Amino acid sequence: MKKISIILSLAVLLIGCNGNSQNTLKRYEVKSGIVKYTNTISGKILGGKVKGSGTENLYFKNWGAVELKEVQSAQTTTMKFFGKVKTETTSTHAINKLDNGESYLADFDKKITYVGRDLAMDMFKKSGTDAGKTGENMLESVGGKIIGNENVLGYNCDVWDINGAKQWMYKGVVLKIDITVFGIRTLTEATSAKFDVSVSDKNFELPDFPIQKTEGFMSNDEFNDELDEMDANMTEIQNLSFEEWKKMATKNDPEMREMSDEELRQTYDIIQKMMKLRKGN
Repeated sequence: MKKISIILSLAVLLIGCNGNSQNTLKRYEVKSGIVKYTNTISGKILGGKVKGSGTENLYFKNWGAVELKEVQSAQTTTMKFFGKVKTETTSTHAINKLDNGESYLADFDKKITYVGRDLAMDMFKKSGTDAGKTGENMLESVGGKIIGNENVLGYNCDVWDINGAKQWMYKGVVLKIDITVFGIRTLTEATSAKFDVSVSDKNFELPDFPIQKTEGFMSNDEFNDELDEMDANMTEIQNLSFEEWKKMATKNDPEMREMSDEELRQTYDIIQKMMKLRKGN
């Protein structure tokens, strides 16, 4: 996992140094939106029953570069053990926010907001890649396919089947999901949806919880500065031999020092390939 995390981080930086980068992120084919959902959970597991319900509120602007989703739900599990019935209810209340690469999770149970970076968003934004099209390619790569078109709240949606799970998408925005796993069915449906509308900044506010940043967190400004610095050193890095690069990479990075020579060689080769692609070689 450490190796994957390191490679993804390097990939983000290298792609971000692309001179042809548009520095924009287009996650959806609509500029803004307000969508409200209900979700239900039902089924049987190990002789017991599961039942739950909840709501989700989604707000986004700038083609999805800024997005906030608030989720509230409760789930009750009823089990029988040796003739006795045990009932347990759990509840969830959380807010997830994305802001041009910065990622926030407000946990109402712990009263903490966790802050990190969304590497996928960074890669899409800095490379100028169409995130929506790339998302479709990813669905297809795991066996997903469009099986038809249906209207949800008057919007014509592509219906995707991903190994038995169905997903209704309107211009990249999911309006309905129906999935059954191990006998438990989860159904999420939009009850109202408005697109290309004005979305107030108040809808993107987070609760006043203490902030807990992930290790190595960078704000958007700090991240962009890091990209500029990386760009200035690209030629030097590309001309380093493996041994020279290894010495530099492991000097100040504890995670790199834990990697084997084989893993370091793979990382070095990926970096070299990415830099060649960046330059169009």
